[in-house]
Amino acid sequence: MAEQIHSPQQAPMPAEMRAEVRRSSKANKATRMAADHLMTFLAVGGTLLVLVPLVAILAYLIYKGASSLNLAFFIHTPKPVGETGGGMANSIVGSAIVLSLASLLGIPVGIAGGVYLAEYGAGTWLGEIIRFVADVLNGVPSIVMGIAGYALVVVTQHHFSAFAGGITLAIMMVPTVTRTTEEMLLTVPSSIREAAFGLGVPRWRTVMSISLRTAAPGIITGCMLAFARVAGETAPLLFTAFGSNFWPSGLNQPIAALPLQIFVYALSPYDEWHRLAWAGALVLITMIMVSVGLVRYVTSRGQLKGGS
Repeated sequence: MAEQIHSPQQAPMPAEMRAEVRRSSKANKATRMAADHLMTFLAVGGTLLVLVPLVAILAYLIYKGASSLNLAFFIHTPKPVGETGGGMANSIVGSAIVLSLASLLGIPVGIAGGVYLAEYGAGTWLGEIIRFVADVLNGVPSIVMGIAGYALVVVTQHHFSAFAGGITLAIMMVPTVTRTTEEMLLTVPSSIREAAFGLGVPRWRTVMSISLRTAAPGIITGCMLAFARVAGETAPLLFTAFGSNFWPSGLNQPIAALPLQIFVYALSPYDEWHRLAWAGALVLITMIMVSVGLVRYVTSRGQLKGGS
């Protein structure tokens, strides 16, 4: 007679044990929810702590400077001492020129350095030196950079100039762009590069068409961070661009800039100049915000078109 094999059946769990399991599950769920709410509260609180100073600064600048903004501020040059009115048109144009020159010189060099560190210089002595120099330059005070620009450019040319100011600000931008580019490229998965190599794509083409495009949002953020950092610098321009009360006449001549004009007006004993200094500060921060916003908007539109 064939032996019947019965599948073993698990003994029923006692009611007390089932109740204990349910209580434990509810307790764990409550703990997880409490931890989730706590971390959400801390994240929101940290965000508000960051936003409150920014909003306070913007509000105070608008309060102090908006009343001084008029058409004359944007089309006239500064008036002599004792005369009312005038504006900072030459300083606005000068800042645009110096920052454009600094971006044209500093951003390509910074991106090239970051590409080398991430794609070619990993583990090499040259890569370690570049990385160390970039980290040191990130911590150098801006006034020291101004003195270096004075010694390297102004002393060589024997005069102050917009070119000297642009070079100094470009040097300040390079380390931030370099390190940001390196970090963003390191986030690109190696499998993407290996897939391109498997298809016979040259390494330089892989870097240009795949790695840089994938890391583009982070790299652009780093470039905007570097731009915003140097846009309000005064000390480097005091030693290089020097400032001027006239319209820019060339890259090889002293040039006005908003930070310089704000600095001069803020230290003066005249209420009229103090009023214009607040207006200049408002215009400067607005220029930075608009520039960063436009770049991010154009970049996002380009990514959407590329994705579609």
